[in-house]
Amino acid sequence: MLNIRDKGAEIWEGWNRPTRSTFVIGLIAVVMMLPYAGNFSFTNILNTPISSYQAVLVYPVGMFVLMALGLNIVVGKSGLLDLGYVAFFAIGAYTAAIMGTHFHWNTWECLPLGMALAMLSGVLLGLPTLRLRGDYLAIVTLGFGEIVRIVAVNNPSIGGPNGIANVPNPPKTLGVSFGLDHMESFFWVVVIMILLIIWMVRRFTARRPGRAWEAIRQDEDVAALMGVSTLKYKIWSFSIGAAIGGAAGVIFASKSMYVAPDMFSFNISVLILSCVVFGGMGNIWGVILGGTLLAYIPERIRFISNARQFVFGVALVLIMNIRPDGLLPRKKREKITKAGE
Repeated sequence: MLNIRDKGAEIWEGWNRPTRSTFVIGLIAVVMMLPYAGNFSFTNILNTPISSYQAVLVYPVGMFVLMALGLNIVVGKSGLLDLGYVAFFAIGAYTAAIMGTHFHWNTWECLPLGMALAMLSGVLLGLPTLRLRGDYLAIVTLGFGEIVRIVAVNNPSIGGPNGIANVPNPPKTLGVSFGLDHMESFFWVVVIMILLIIWMVRRFTARRPGRAWEAIRQDEDVAALMGVSTLKYKIWSFSIGAAIGGAAGVIFASKSMYVAPDMFSFNISVLILSCVVFGGMGNIWGVILGGTLLAYIPERIRFISNARQFVFGVALVLIMNIRPDGLLPRKKREKITKAGE
């Protein structure tokens, strides 16, 4: 089977710097224009049957990609199984809802606070639990996700099961308006955040944190023997991934103008983890592809009603049997088998 990743890498390596820059700028421009793609006759197949195509691009597509990139730092880079990632998404969303409705903060003021609170939650969860491994860590993080949701349900000061309504949209910024009639503006914000995260992850990967995460993922005991501070770097990955989830939650609350505990169920954590595994753990481009497909396809096939989830699940099982490492798996280091090489 043709390895698409390796073929693409070969083409990329053959280009000079100006060619690469031109390609990247052109690709970003095409992505930015995606909200208008459904308006043309030859692309109307993109339109979703129930929800607005532009709204679907923001949530679930954009949000799933954004959160999958954050979870990929935890699962794909560091090898930590997190089943409660939706908790950080909820913390960011409720931060925007509370600060926006009670204290009249705008979205851009809520964004750093939502990221900070989600990051703090990641640190507080990670300090006592990241000494656990495998299934034990997965169970603890799953419990944390449910605790956050149940606390929201049973806390009337933040709306209880009814949630919080009338969350304000972002103010007009640089001439760009936000609201139900301007879903493309939310999409552009999400794309900019995704680009910043890609840049950040690539910088981390080439430096000490990235090398430490790789060592921990391969074998934590050996990494510790080699002098890697495993707990410190695991908390790094956990807190950075949490901050990205919190940022996604702030944008989601501002876009939907309403948050409720039922929006942050365990199913969201499973779907985001599926995006990472389906696309290819540890590979940024694979995670983006996985998040896009797993978010968009269920919305596109809503016309088959109740059979939608069954058909989608069967398709996932078949694809994962054909590509067990994901659609675009991470590049594996080649083993040197000949002496003297």
